[in-house]
Amino acid sequence: MLEKFYPTECAESVYDVDFKTLFQRGIRGLIFDIDNTLVPHGAPSDGRSRELFARLHAMGFQTCLLSNNRKTRVKPFAGDVDSMYIDNAHKPSSVSYEKAMAMMHTGRSTTVFIGDQIFTDIYGANRTGIANILVRPIHPREEIQIVLKRYLERVVLYFYRKSGGKIRKR
Repeated sequence: MLEKFYPTECAESVYDVDFKTLFQRGIRGLIFDIDNTLVPHGAPSDGRSRELFARLHAMGFQTCLLSNNRKTRVKPFAGDVDSMYIDNAHKPSSVSYEKAMAMMHTGRSTTVFIGDQIFTDIYGANRTGIANILVRPIHPREEIQIVLKRYLERVVLYFYRKSGGKIRKR
């Protein structure tokens, strides 16, 4: 029952993901959440996020930011990291995940989603049928509704680990 919320993989941080291996496995499109995945909630892009996207584009990846936030938050961030974007995505609805793949000209087998929330990011990717990587939130400061969901995420992660899933640490 909880399997629909289980991530494909886990990583300590988006900055620890082995993108070279993903590329070697045939992944060509990367969809990212922004807040608490790439930067702390509400923060602008920083040198680390801009450097990551420059490196990913140089490797040959297409990228798309997928956020439930408004355009006023998402568009400037996307401009800073030179990425396509979809704002007001209504995650976990699969519609925006499908749209992101169409924008990047990738498919389910060549796309990975990376995010920090199980009930929006990971569940949406699973509903769409694409691989995903759950990363730990960058910063503990979050909106109250997210803080409450984190308690439920702990239950899901407990059963994920118990079923053989691993939280990979670097």
